[in-house]
Amino acid sequence: MRNILARANRDVIEEFAWSTVLLAFDYDGTLAPIVTDPNRAVMRPRTRALLAAAAKLYPVVVISGRAQVDARRRLEGVAVRAVVGNHGVEPWRASDRLMAEVRAWHPILQRWTGPHKGVWIEDKGYSVAIHYRLSREKKAARRAIMAAAAELGDVRIIGGKQVVNILPSSAPHKGMALERERERAGCDTAIYIGDDETDEDVFALDQPGRLLSIRVGPSRASAAPYFVAGQRAVDGLLSLLVDLRSEKRARVAR
Repeated sequence: MRNILARANRDVIEEFAWSTVLLAFDYDGTLAPIVTDPNRAVMRPRTRALLAAAAKLYPVVVISGRAQVDARRRLEGVAVRAVVGNHGVEPWRASDRLMAEVRAWHPILQRWTGPHKGVWIEDKGYSVAIHYRLSREKKAARRAIMAAAAELGDVRIIGGKQVVNILPSSAPHKGMALERERERAGCDTAIYIGDDETDEDVFALDQPGRLLSIRVGPSRASAAPYFVAGQRAVDGLLSLLVDLRSEKRARVAR
């Protein structure tokens, strides 16, 4: 992996920034720091201001694992083009059938995870996230979560940072959501920034010249070819993207 903010890679990001490009971001761990309580995950004021500035220069979307209504609330006041929730399900694949399928999981999940202190189930309507960050016995908690997931039958499991996400097997993923949003925006290219296993469905698209995938934090296991050093470095990336598009507009105006 290469640091996209390194001087040697300036031409890569310039080429994308000056194209007809869609900017797409994950939320937790990307636009907002990871926190113990997910309800307290908010953008820093500088990140919010930079994202708002970028949204005036580019089409910007956020593709989050959060429920769409939750993610929208956290982005209030920032004029993003679209907010996609539940890892790509909302809004275009949301249905009563999917919600009923997820609702039927709860008794099984409660039975397996109930005895484990510090484990809690976040119901997002079309998926669930089972958090075990607060558990003192994380390995045992994760084993119980995976045992519960196995009893659910044909589901899709996505790991995360001390969280396990469970979705219906028929649910779309973030890679599909990005492709749809790029097409809707009429963009030739896309830049996607994410930090977690849930973002690998985008990174795995592997579309050189059309998709610039950037991971928050380096990882040898990731399919993303580029990274920024950490969540705070997202501000530097946003600032650069704003500067590059502003520079392009200034050149055109001459």
